[in-house]
Amino acid sequence: MKERATLICRREDQLLYVRKANARWNLPGGKVEKNESPAVAAARELFEETGLQTTALVFIGAYESDDTLHHLFEAQLAENAQPHPQNEIAECLWQNRQQTRELRLTPNARAIVKILRAA
Repeated sequence: MKERATLICRREDQLLYVRKANARWNLPGGKVEKNESPAVAAARELFEETGLQTTALVFIGAYESDDTLHHLFEAQLAENAQPHPQNEIAECLWQNRQQTRELRLTPNARAIVKILRAA
């Protein structure tokens, strides 16, 4: 089973999304590399994709889909943190949670956000 570190970044009532060129919006995160903990992967992926550094990570649970286990972390960010697309990421977006339904999200991101709303 593949492992992925997935981040929930909140700012007031907004969540941070990222997307590659010509792709659906997704939550920041990526593959957990060999000999890397999910928490280290989460911090690395956040920086690689957005240039942001987290001040703290809180493990909030796991989500399993198909052949992937998502380790879910809430990232604490500086109050004035501004993401900038890095590497393969074409865009970053803070989106109000109420307007998330309008975004073209990946199926996994949509399912994770739905779980967050229910919690």
